[in-house]
Amino acid sequence: MKKIYYLSSCDTCNRIIKEIELPSSFIKQEIKTDPITEKQLEELYNLAGSYEALFSKRARLYKERDLKNANLDDDAMGALILEHYTFLKRPVIVDNGAIFIGNSKKTVAAAKEAIHSKDRTS
Repeated sequence: MKKIYYLSSCDTCNRIIKEIELPSSFIKQEIKTDPITEKQLEELYNLAGSYEALFSKRARLYKERDLKNANLDDDAMGALILEHYTFLKRPVIVDNGAIFIGNSKKTVAAAKEAIHSKDRTS
C-alpha cells in the first residue's frame, strides 16, 4: 500500500507533500473530511508498533483537555486518534510496509529517499 494520511489545511503537510514529490501512485487521505477508520488505525499500529508513535501531543485538544496529566496508556491514545483527527501525528506516509510518521526533517528525508529509491530500481 502506498498512502499518505494528511490534513489539507496544514501548511506543513502540504510543504512535505511537495518536498517529497509524492508519486501519483500514492493514495491521499484527507483525515478531516475522510476520517481514519478503526481498520486503518489497526494497520498503522501494526506498522508503527504503538499508538503512542502515531499520537500527537501537539494537538490543541491535548492541551485543552489537560491530557498531559491524564496518564494515557497506549489504548487510550488509539481511542483518542479515532475520536478526533487532530490526535494523529501528521503526515503519516505508508510505503509498502514502511511507515514514516510526523514532520521532522529526518523523517521527511527518509520517506523521500525510500519512495524515490524504489522508483529508480523498478
